[in-house]
Amino acid sequence: MNNLKKGWTIWFIGLHCSGKTTITEKLVKILREKNIPLAVLDGDEVRKTLSSDLGYSLEDRNTHMKRVTSLCKIITENGVLCIACVASPTESSRKYARQELKNIITVYVKCPIEICEKRDTKGHYKKARKKERGFENFLGVNLPFEEPKNPDIILNTEIETVDESVNNLINSLKEKGVLDVP
Repeated sequence: MNNLKKGWTIWFIGLHCSGKTTITEKLVKILREKNIPLAVLDGDEVRKTLSSDLGYSLEDRNTHMKRVTSLCKIITENGVLCIACVASPTESSRKYARQELKNIITVYVKCPIEICEKRDTKGHYKKARKKERGFENFLGVNLPFEEPKNPDIILNTEIETVDESVNNLINSLKEKGVLDVP
């Protein structure tokens, strides 16, 4: 049974290693068990194909967000839940997504950069701080990350466990009329 009222986009925002992907993976597992049709757009995966011509400057990141927005629009207009797991570092890119997508819920996965750095098993933050090649435009270190002004939902992964964040997210999505699941 499809417990989705209409096509929606859940747009995750946050720094690298804030917990966006981990929360998304757990949410997707739960929703698929409930037979809710959905598509996941992971920013890194979309970059490998649709945005492979782009770098990591703010201009390129905003272009990438526009492309992700276009995909979300197609998916949601077909009545499918779309989960966009992207850093979405600028208020202008988030504003663009809001203008283009009729049914969007923004979820800010809030986590201090110090905690994100501790979680970084790949060492990207260290490379960015050392200004290593390929890490010159790293969010929160070499490029600004604009904290969202008015996200629909905030998950504070510094103090919440993954399970708590996912439960809080599902409850908020129910309250906002996006999901109708037990």
